[in-house]
Amino acid sequence: MFVQTEITPNPNSLKFIPGKIVSNSGSFEVTKKDNVNNDLIRNILSITGVEGIFLSKDFISVNKDNENSWDDIKHIVISHINEFYATGKEFVIDKDLNEQSESLDEIEKKIVQLLEDKIRPAIARDGGDIKFKEFKDGVVKVQLQGSCSGCPSSTMTLKQGVQNLLCHYLPEVKTVEAI
Repeated sequence: MFVQTEITPNPNSLKFIPGKIVSNSGSFEVTKKDNVNNDLIRNILSITGVEGIFLSKDFISVNKDNENSWDDIKHIVISHINEFYATGKEFVIDKDLNEQSESLDEIEKKIVQLLEDKIRPAIARDGGDIKFKEFKDGVVKVQLQGSCSGCPSSTMTLKQGVQNLLCHYLPEVKTVEAI
């Protein structure tokens, strides 16, 4: 198996594309290996310098600290991914590990739909994701995950991309904040 890698706008995040399904039920982020019972995720999080891992439908983004080089980490991550799929497994995650969202009102449903249709695909290309958290008093609160978490350009993406788009389509939205 050949695992491709792609750089992301975040120099401390690298996107790994195994050419197979990674998550069969949405995306999620893990920063502590004790939070999940999955060998691949635990092995990657055990690598010195790795701070977090983000799983999407067809890629894994790995975030590292500033002290360690991708030259020291990249080949180990690829090795773990290859070993995982070599055992015959079809995907890394098959059940939803994300919290279930409570019922949303009409404007929140529109916000979520815009995030899903217009924003998430662009953010996924950069190895990340965006999750709707709350809408109150004209303020949309979102959580940036994967490569977007801690990325130097995420503030610009949030304000010039996400906020402009949501404000354009929904006059009720005044600003967007990351939590």
